[in-house]
Amino acid sequence: MSDTLRAQLWPLPTLGVVLAVAGGVGLPRLDARIQNDIPPWLTDYLFGGGADAARTVLEAIAGSLISVTALTFSLTVVTLQLASSQFSPRLLRTFTADRYVQTTLALFLTTFTYALTVLRTVRTGDDGQDMFVPQMSVTAAFLLTLASVLGLVLFLSHLAREIRVETMMHSVHAAADRTVHRLLPEGAPAAGRPGVPPAPPSDALPLPVRKPGFLTAVDEDALLEAAVEADAVLFIDRHPGSSLITGTPMGAAWPRAGEPFSHETRTGLVRKAAEAISTGAERTEVQDVAFGLRQLTDIAAKALSPGVNDPTTAVHALSHSSALLCELARRDLGPRVLHDDRHRVRVVLRRPDLADLLDLAVAQPLRYGAAEPAVLIRIAMLLRELAWNSAPDQHPTIAAALDRLRSTAAGQDFHATEHARLTELVHLVEQALAGRWTYDRTH
Repeated sequence: MSDTLRAQLWPLPTLGVVLAVAGGVGLPRLDARIQNDIPPWLTDYLFGGGADAARTVLEAIAGSLISVTALTFSLTVVTLQLASSQFSPRLLRTFTADRYVQTTLALFLTTFTYALTVLRTVRTGDDGQDMFVPQMSVTAAFLLTLASVLGLVLFLSHLAREIRVETMMHSVHAAADRTVHRLLPEGAPAAGRPGVPPAPPSDALPLPVRKPGFLTAVDEDALLEAAVEADAVLFIDRHPGSSLITGTPMGAAWPRAGEPFSHETRTGLVRKAAEAISTGAERTEVQDVAFGLRQLTDIAAKALSPGVNDPTTAVHALSHSSALLCELARRDLGPRVLHDDRHRVRVVLRRPDLADLLDLAVAQPLRYGAAEPAVLIRIAMLLRELAWNSAPDQHPTIAAALDRLRSTAAGQDFHATEHARLTELVHLVEQALAGRWTYDRTH
C-alpha cells in the first residue's frame, strides 16, 4: 500500500490543500487576537496595506498560482506521454513517484488554497462590520508565493534534466540496485547452498490464484505461519513480476510428515496461501529484482525500432544492464527457503536465476539489433563482463548466450572489419570464461 501511494501524484498535494485550509482559517484568527500586541519592529516587516490592497494581493496570488499549477500539470502530462511513447510505458511509475514533482504541485496548490481561504477573512468595513486586515496571514501568502516562484524555476530545471534518456536510465538503475541490495544476500550460493530445496511430489495440493494481475509482493511471514500450522511444505512457483491468472496454480503444498491433509486443512491452506500473495495492475520494484532489467530492455528495444533508430541509446541501456547483471551474479539467485523454529524447510520461494535475467537483458536487443554491429559488440562486452564477475557454475548460461550471439553475427552481412571485431570479442569472452582477462588489442 505504501509503495502504491508513493507512485501517485495526489497524496502530497492533497495533504498540502488540507494544511492550507487549516492555516487559512487558523492564522487570521491568531491575527485578530494579537493584532494590537505586535511589536513595532515586526510590524515594519508585515503587510502594511489596507483591506482593498490585501484583497488585490490575495486575488493576484490565487489567480496566478492556479494558472501556474495548470501549466505544471500540463508539462508533467507531456513528460509522461513522451516517456511512455518514446522510451517505455513502465517508466511512468518513475515520474509519478518523483518527490520533486509531487512537492512542487503540493506547494502550488497549497499557496492557491491558502490565499483563497485568507481572502474570505478580509473585511473592508463597507458592510457595517469592522475593517479587518490579517497582516500576518497576507504576509505568509506573499512568502508562499515567493517560494512558489522559486519552486517553478527549480521544477523546470528538474524536468529538463529528468526527460533526458540518460537520467531515466540512471534512475532505473539506481532503483533496481537498491532492490537487489535489499532482497538478495551477497555471495554466489549455487555451489555453496546447503542441500537442495525439496520439489513438490506428483500428488501435491495445487495452490490456485484468486486474484489476477502481476505478482507484486509475497508475505513470507504469512506463508511460513500457514505452513507451520498445517505441518506442510509450501512451494511457490511464481516470483514477483510474474503474471497470474485466476484459477491457475501458483505453487503447491504437501504434508511434511506424510499424513494426508484433512478437508479443513486443505481449505485453510489454499485460502491463506492466496491471501499471502499480493497482485496489482502493474509491476513494481518492491520485490521484483527483474523489473529494472525489464525497463532497461524496453528502452533498448524502443531505441532499436525503425521509428526511432537510435542504437547509441540501446548501447547505453545495455551498459546499465551489464552493471546490474554483474551485481546480480555476485548474489544468491537460488530459491529462497524459509525454515521453522526447528530449522525444517517449510516454504520454498522461486526466484529468477541468471539464465532468466540474462535472457531478459539480451534476447530482445539481440533480435532487434541484429543488423547493428555496435549493439552486437556491446552484447559481447556484456557477456565478457558478466563472465568475469560470475561463478564457474554460471558459465554454461553465459556460454549458451555467447553461442546465440555468434550465430546471430554469422548471419549478418557485415563488413570484414566488423566481423573481425566481433570474432575477437567472442574470443575474449571465452578467455574470461576460462578465468583469463586478455586485453583487447583491436579497440
